[in-house]
Amino acid sequence: MSGRGPSGGDTTGEFARVRRQARPFLRGRRPAAGRLAAWSLLEFGQTFLGGYAVARALDDGFLAAAPTTGLCWLLVGALAVLPAVFAARGVFGSLADLVEPLRDGLVRRAVTHGLAEALSAPSGTTATRAVSRLTHQSEIARDGWAGLVLSLRSFVFTAVGALAGLAVLSPRLLLVVLPPILIGLGLFLATLTPMAARQRGYLDTDEAFAAHTGTTAASVTDIAAAGGADSVLDTAAHLTRQQAGAARSLARWTAVRIAALGVCGALPPLLLLAAGPWLLRHGLTTGGLLGAFTYLTQSLAPTVHALLTALGTAGGRLVVVLDRFSTPGRLPAPPSRHPAHGRPLPTARAIAQLCSVTFAYGPAARPVVDRLDLTLRPGERLAVVGPSGSGKSTLAALLTGTLDPVAGEVRWLGRPAAEAGGPEPTAVRTLVPQRGWVFGGTVRDNLRYLRPDATDRALDRAVADLGAEGLLARLGGLDATLDPARLSRGEAQLLALVRAHLTPAPLLVLDEATSQLDPAAEARAEEALARRPGTLVVVAHRLDSAERADRVLVVGGGTTLCGTPGEVFARSPLYRELAGHWTATRPADG
Repeated sequence: MSGRGPSGGDTTGEFARVRRQARPFLRGRRPAAGRLAAWSLLEFGQTFLGGYAVARALDDGFLAAAPTTGLCWLLVGALAVLPAVFAARGVFGSLADLVEPLRDGLVRRAVTHGLAEALSAPSGTTATRAVSRLTHQSEIARDGWAGLVLSLRSFVFTAVGALAGLAVLSPRLLLVVLPPILIGLGLFLATLTPMAARQRGYLDTDEAFAAHTGTTAASVTDIAAAGGADSVLDTAAHLTRQQAGAARSLARWTAVRIAALGVCGALPPLLLLAAGPWLLRHGLTTGGLLGAFTYLTQSLAPTVHALLTALGTAGGRLVVVLDRFSTPGRLPAPPSRHPAHGRPLPTARAIAQLCSVTFAYGPAARPVVDRLDLTLRPGERLAVVGPSGSGKSTLAALLTGTLDPVAGEVRWLGRPAAEAGGPEPTAVRTLVPQRGWVFGGTVRDNLRYLRPDATDRALDRAVADLGAEGLLARLGGLDATLDPARLSRGEAQLLALVRAHLTPAPLLVLDEATSQLDPAAEARAEEALARRPGTLVVVAHRLDSAERADRVLVVGGGTTLCGTPGEVFARSPLYRELAGHWTATRPADG
């Protein structure tokens, strides 16, 4: 049976991918699985003795007028519980050896995927998706795997013990008990593929809603400035309806599973009652009939119910979630060559161009960027200024391809940025956001993340150019391990700027990436970054950044104006107003 989820995922392919990934993991955990099986043998003995002792207590004891014998058999059944209780500690110890390595591996993959996506296309969508996988989905996998292992272990050893006991009491009992159990199991297994598809659809809608929430939270100012609140609300309502529909579809298949549970759990005792006279006529004793009921109600029915419940709730989610981690993430080195041909990136008169670009946060919203034409030449330094909410960060996102225009075209190195087979984005541009991103590796790993082949000598030059020698010494050198929580925002920004200094990308965009540095450190950083080959775009935090630029782009009030600092000061009242504000607040910046 094959199924295709709402998102178009082939669930048969999901099972295949998960199986391929599971084999090496399980092979490496054979000793732990062996210990788990060894401890579970005690549960087999408990199950077998439970029903058999009841049958013998009744036939050889109470019905034979030998109550002492009957009590002794009941005592044997009761004492059989003790070794199984003792085994619980060993079972859970072996379970941890199977479960915790899975979660640790998934967390590593989630972090790797998240870092790779964030550096190739920094956005709130990436961050929220990565957080969902790192926390919610990895815990789903951990809990689902633990529940599945426990339920499957209990089913195997309990079912074998119960069926062995039924066969000893009377082989005809198996003819009555096994068919409904096998039919129920078959019906239940038939729901696995469609349920996995519905579970994938539900998780997809959950991720889509989380991504929309993250993007909205990160763009509140731009949305308010653009009047896009209605569009954002409409999108949220649509995503909510999608999630509710996915939940209803999941619930319908859950009803089928409930029916399968009824066939497995409730039907065998009813059939045993109906077949009781026939079984008694063919040699089954009264004690054997009661022992059979004991096996069904105390062992088989509970363990089958537990297994099917675990498969139904945890199993489907486990397959879907594991499929999301089935392809190991790889931290990509930003290529300095064209990916299709292996040639160096071509030179062009313009590093980047905006050709009549328009962008709005919704069909009815006022455009944040309206028919903007802009050409960035090699070696140029452009400062973008404007009041809060005017769309400066939106412009930076359009330039770097993390937002697509609703009209017009973005070009890199003379070719459309959205063109299939065009320049690899990470080879063309690097975007450094306001929050300096660092991770918990060594200082060296952090600094050369965008250029893995950078030598220590190149790292030392970049550190010196940016004036980060004191910070590097305080951290303990290139081999020191970073704790991001112990860095100030300014220190994190400085490390991110050193990393950006090393990138070979010809377009470097700083989106208020120096906002936590003092004016002197900011000036030194911008000058060092301007000296590197390529074009520098600075979303200005202070007036000094605009005064140092070759050209200034003023955005706000629905208009844009571009020119030299002197030209825009003479022609733009908005720029003069911003200059007066910056001048008035300059002592606070220091």
